[in-house]
Amino acid sequence: MVINRDIKKVIRVGNVAIGGRNPIVIQSMAKVKTSDTGRVLKQISELENAGCQIVRLAIKDMDDARLFRKIKRQSSLPLVADIHFDYRLALAAIDSGADKIRLNPGNIYKKKEIKEVVSALRLANIPLRIGLNSGSVRGSNLKNISMPDKLVRSALSYIKIVESFKFRDIIISLKASSVLDTVLAYRKMAKLSGYPLHLGVTATGPAYAGMIKSSIALGALLLEGIGDTIRVSLAAKPVQEVYAARSILESLNLRSFGPEIISCPTCGRCEVDLISIVKKLEKELSGYSVSQLSCFAGKRLKVALMGCVVNGPGEAKEADLGVAFGKKEGLLFKNGKAVKKISFSDSINVLLKEMENKNG
Repeated sequence: MVINRDIKKVIRVGNVAIGGRNPIVIQSMAKVKTSDTGRVLKQISELENAGCQIVRLAIKDMDDARLFRKIKRQSSLPLVADIHFDYRLALAAIDSGADKIRLNPGNIYKKKEIKEVVSALRLANIPLRIGLNSGSVRGSNLKNISMPDKLVRSALSYIKIVESFKFRDIIISLKASSVLDTVLAYRKMAKLSGYPLHLGVTATGPAYAGMIKSSIALGALLLEGIGDTIRVSLAAKPVQEVYAARSILESLNLRSFGPEIISCPTCGRCEVDLISIVKKLEKELSGYSVSQLSCFAGKRLKVALMGCVVNGPGEAKEADLGVAFGKKEGLLFKNGKAVKKISFSDSINVLLKEMENKNG
């Protein structure tokens, strides 16, 4: 199956291009106060190593806006200033070097204030994200209609105001806490606007549930070709959002960040502790930065760890590298051919060496 992307206008955020036929961009957000610059920069570095391409920072007050400049000087990733309630924080963040401004139509809606921000955006040559959330959508004309329609109507109204100031460097997001509301809102918006869409589900709850909700909503939209950049919002460390986003994109063959691990779920026929060895390989690979993993990803390697006598040999043969385990050892397969027996305890080291040799 080939996913036919819905081609939208290309918008640049720093050195990252969003929209068009560009790869889906991964975003996340620092989760400490922006004025705590040391901790923010540490999170940005961790996010970059995990594969994040754009980081958003909350600008709660003028201290945050002022210290944004210091963070920007030391960050190699584009930074987005997240603005609510006070449009003057957007002006200060633009002055501090923001690569993009996010405004929430639910709390910055006065035309005069929007005009001032747009004028500053134009002078700085940076884009605007019109970021709607179901928890703060507003408007007297939005009563007695569904949440997806509220989000879409509010977005279209805000876009009209921004465009009236001759500004069209726009990205749109319409996030709800409901998977169905999110999917319906983005589907509707994709048909009505040529601007790139930032996908996400908001307020997803605990991390595990949040990953499932985000995977369903974002996966459904991406399969339809909808979406140009994504953020998986989780009540967890920022890097977990990036790993989740990577998994979603890799599962749809939209991006590649290193080897794909496949393994059987185990059953009573399995005679080794397969779960522990799968976790160990995953942990070993997580220790590599995305730039290091790229050495494995010229052609994305499929690595099979199998403990089942029914499907194990067949799955291992179909992978680029695979091990079909018996009692205390396994049979190593390379490119569909059995090569040698290896011990269970040494299997991770053997596989890592083989991966490096395949790409060396």
